[in-house]
Amino acid sequence: MPQIQSLFDWFADRQRTSPSIQQQQEREIADGLWTKCEKCNAIAYTKELTANQMVCLECSHHKRVSGRERIDQLIDADTWTPLDENLYPTDPLKFRDVKAYSDRLRDFQHKTGAIDAALTGVGKIDGLPLALGVMDFQFMAGSMGSVVGEKLTRAIEYATAHRMTVSIVCASGGARMQEGMLSLMQMAKISGALERHREARLLYLPILTNPTTGGVIASFAMLGDIILAEPKATIAFAGRRVIEQTLREKLPDDFQTSEYYFNKGFIDKIVPRTQLKQTVAQLIRLHQVRD
Repeated sequence: MPQIQSLFDWFADRQRTSPSIQQQQEREIADGLWTKCEKCNAIAYTKELTANQMVCLECSHHKRVSGRERIDQLIDADTWTPLDENLYPTDPLKFRDVKAYSDRLRDFQHKTGAIDAALTGVGKIDGLPLALGVMDFQFMAGSMGSVVGEKLTRAIEYATAHRMTVSIVCASGGARMQEGMLSLMQMAKISGALERHREARLLYLPILTNPTTGGVIASFAMLGDIILAEPKATIAFAGRRVIEQTLREKLPDDFQTSEYYFNKGFIDKIVPRTQLKQTVAQLIRLHQVRD
């Protein structure tokens, strides 16, 4: 009995001094070796998840990715040329909420390494030329300020001048309230550039990702010749609760998802991220202009 008791004591001490499996997993997740899915809680090796373009290997949940990751996923290696990368936002209204807008901009620039919430440039997708704009939700929720609007407009105008397809990866909380009316004006400016692109008989492919909302969905996100969306993306103008309170009725469970809008005909195709590059390239080939 003393020997058995000493064995139990040794095992108890071992349990107290050794980190638990859960603690080890939490430490490895914190170190970036493993990534936990926020939908199904499956834990995946980060390198494998990255190779699968940040789509969960168990439930196919599409995790949010940065603008630079989007470019790497869509554009052929060593073909990307940025456009207007030195356009800096200003604070024309001297706006302040709990923090000055100028301070908020500096904080997000330091946090993300980006100047604003949009990256634009030209490159090749499966060997085909493409002008691409990417909205980055990590920078102030991808909100559309003057710099975002100007960069997207210039990218569209570049595509028109060089007779290229243009695509915008949309991920946004909508217009940037800190810029007031100046932000709302970007909706008309981008839409005008897209109309001139259409008149030149050139292709525009918006890609709706999670989330695409507000002034973005009310303008250029829905003006595409062919509108693509990722699975289960939230797509909305106003919030669900606001609509339910206004209509005073319960909305469908899948309301404001890409699947709902696909069934209603607002979206042409839902494309998993791992198939997005191939799909966009195929559409460009089918719609190439023969001069």
